Amino acid sequence: RVLCLADMAGPIAQMARHRQAREPVPYVSLSQHGKCEAAYEERRYPAGKWACVTMGEPMYEQSISMSFMKLMRYICKENSVGCHLGMTVPVLNEIHLTKEGTELEREVVTAYYLPGVFQQNPPVPVDPEIHITERAPLRVLTRVFYGMTTEETILREIRLFWELLGSTDTVLQGTYIVASYENPSVPQRRNEIWFICRA
Repeated sequence: RVLCLADMAGPIAQMARHRQAREPVPYVSLSQHGKCEAAYEERRYPAGKWACVTMGEPMYEQSISMSFMKLMRYICKENSVGCHLGMTVPVLNEIHLTKEGTELEREVVTAYYLPGVFQQNPPVPVDPEIHITERAPLRVLTRVFYGMTTEETILREIRLFWELLGSTDTVLQGTYIVASYENPSVPQRRNEIWFICRA
């Protein structure tokens, strides 16, 4: 079970109407490295409030589709203010690798940054599986890739990024973030793989 499109017709139509206004998650670019395919950037994201859903479906794509569906309903109307909250990008999917580092653990946390106007007073979700969380400031190394995000493509992007960086202990191993700039149904969507810098 990936997406139940009948349930999503309303929220998808509403998102399409509001498509032009997508608020970027604020960040500061600290440095840029390399060119073209080998390019990556170091960024700092401030602390902020995020709506988060945790899913542990058999496939990564199922987890992010179901989480995104829940978050879309929250964004569109199923919240304590009863109105469209506005979309922010990117939506983050926090993933963990198994001890062997050869596959993803089932549990994925999908996080939507609350727009600036709701940061001080976040609307309460109707869905009890959505939690509003204050996330600490985050420093990341980030690299762009395009297309569908499957377990296979994510593992490949992590491997390629490690090859690019070489041996380093400045970033966490085993925990990564996939940042998505379009909804999961867009085939050639822009994504980023984030390596989390140690404090």
